[in-house]
Amino acid sequence: MSDPVSLIFAALVAATTKEVVQDAYKKFKELIKQKFEGDGTVKGLIEGKPEDIKDSEKLLKRKLTEVGADKDEEILKAAQEVNKLNDPEGATTGKYDLRGAKGVQVGDRNTQTNTF
Repeated sequence: MSDPVSLIFAALVAATTKEVVQDAYKKFKELIKQKFEGDGTVKGLIEGKPEDIKDSEKLLKRKLTEVGADKDEEILKAAQEVNKLNDPEGATTGKYDLRGAKGVQVGDRNTQTNTF
C-alpha cells in the first residue's frame, strides 16, 4: 500500500463471509457512504460487489482522497479492523498497520517507487 487510501480500498474489496467480519464491514461501509452523502454514483459503486468495486479502483481512490477519507481517523481505524478480521495472518505480520509509515503498501504483488 502506498497510502491510507489503499488501506481503505483494501477494506472495501474485502470478501466477507464470517459474521464478525460482515458486522465490521457494514459499519465501515456506512462511514464511507456518509462521506459521499451527495454523490449517488460513488455510493452506488460502494454498494457493489467486491469485484465491481475493484473495477472502479482508480475512480474510488481519487474520490476517497477528494473527500478526505484518507485523513479520517474513524474510517482508517474501521478499515484496519476489517482488514485485520478478514486477514488475521496479514494483520499479525503488520500488513495493515500504518503507524509511522512512509510509503506503505497493503496487499500482495504490489509495485511501488518512493523518493523521500
